[in-house]
Amino acid sequence: MQAKENAISKLIQQLEKLPGIGQKTAQRLAFYIINMKNEDVKALAEAILSAKNSTKLCKICCNFTEGDICHICSDDKRDRSIICVVEEPQDVVALEKVKEYKGLYHVLHGAISPLKGKYPEQLTIDVLLKRLADTNVKEVIIATNPDVDGEATASYLARLIKPMGIKVTRIARGIPVGGDIEYADEVTILKAIEGRKEI
Repeated sequence: MQAKENAISKLIQQLEKLPGIGQKTAQRLAFYIINMKNEDVKALAEAILSAKNSTKLCKICCNFTEGDICHICSDDKRDRSIICVVEEPQDVVALEKVKEYKGLYHVLHGAISPLKGKYPEQLTIDVLLKRLADTNVKEVIIATNPDVDGEATASYLARLIKPMGIKVTRIARGIPVGGDIEYADEVTILKAIEGRKEI
């Protein structure tokens, strides 16, 4: 019985490492998984490994993709004159739910946060700047989260992009300060995009 408890404890500890999962939720998930059919547990484990092993960064926008170029960047119907810069891939998912934004994206994979040890060179800012220099982008929408790190990142990007002669806008404040884009509803995101302002 000790080995079983040890295995369960290890599972709970691993689940607790996931964002938004506390000890009670991890415990609930662990017991749910243990009660699942073996083939379902195997399918879950295989899906996790498959997603982890087959996912890479799009060579253009740095979003997650399984190919070299993501489906958004390869879509000829997208407006290539506008790029929306977001912090994380899940922000792209949230913005795409609105179904109104027709431009392209760029994923930074974080925000500038010296207190958290996150500096500009650790983000995909260099890829963005090269992309802007090599294309005919007319507007960059900065859609970083409306928190201290997101604002610092937005200001930093604006200082780099404006001298390139590209219009730089910031999403409107429909998203609450301190909130994350991925948790906002579609209407709020739409209003935020529609109300963007030049910075």
